[in-house]
Amino acid sequence: MSGLLALLDDVAGIAKVAAASVDDVAAQALKAGSKAAGAVIDDAAVTPKYVQGFAPKRELPIVWRITKGSFKNKLLFLLPAALLLSEFAPWMIAPLLLLGGAYLCFEGAEKIAHVLFPHEKHEEKQSDKTVDLAHLEEEKAKGAIKTDFILSAEIMTITLSAIPPTNIWMQTAVLAAVAIGITVIVYGSVALIVKADDVGLYLANNGRLGLTKSLGRGIVRVMPKFLKLLMIVGTAAMLWVGGSIIVHSLEVMGYGWLGHHIHDWAAAVGHMVPAAYTGFTEWFAKAAMDGVLGLAIGFALIPVVTKVIVPMWSAVSGKKAAH
Repeated sequence: MSGLLALLDDVAGIAKVAAASVDDVAAQALKAGSKAAGAVIDDAAVTPKYVQGFAPKRELPIVWRITKGSFKNKLLFLLPAALLLSEFAPWMIAPLLLLGGAYLCFEGAEKIAHVLFPHEKHEEKQSDKTVDLAHLEEEKAKGAIKTDFILSAEIMTITLSAIPPTNIWMQTAVLAAVAIGITVIVYGSVALIVKADDVGLYLANNGRLGLTKSLGRGIVRVMPKFLKLLMIVGTAAMLWVGGSIIVHSLEVMGYGWLGHHIHDWAAAVGHMVPAAYTGFTEWFAKAAMDGVLGLAIGFALIPVVTKVIVPMWSAVSGKKAAH
């Protein structure tokens, strides 16, 4: 009996340790995943465009296909790569984050540039009779998965950099938790967004109550504005996170003067308001300065990318550059 009680006590102890480990993984995953907010919001904002133009019955299958591709990107390719990077070349994390932050800044600045300096889109004209919808769906899905790979790589690198030094099993668990959680949140949100107008239209046409029909019409009217707002928020988040990643990466690499100046300026702004609002004001001032820095870097990168990198890549790959 004493042996059995000792065994049960050991099992209870192991269960407590396991529960604590699960809580630790969840806490670290939440903290690390929040660092990737800009890439996550941009992912949710960009993906709906890949289902535009298809019949409503094909929207969810396309989103599901992209979701499976995203799981494969994160769990089969990027997670092992992140672990190898952490184990054998941790010195590469900061430079990769620097490049990733620059990419986010470029993407955000390019979206703003398109609004400020609109240009005509060059589209290939095709007869409706010659359009192969299955082929078009295939190309759209592949394009979305490629875009997801870039954003997922950014998310996983940011997450890896935010995990405190620990063993490889904890890193694996946190990275996997972030990969699964973010994918579910992003593409679950995308599914709700792309079907919201259909739900609204159904309620407007088939609702039994006047309130139900009004709700449906309201959803139909609001969704285009909501998508525009989502794009604005996504762009702002990209510039903010991109700028903050660059500042942090420079600090890790030994160039901390910029980060120190931003911190001091934000603290000075925080001291201008009552004590109750100091914390939020400092955070907002720092985020604003990181965003302005990201915008400046992004605008500086636009000619470099469009005039140098894209033509060079097109020459190497043999593909015509997309405009």
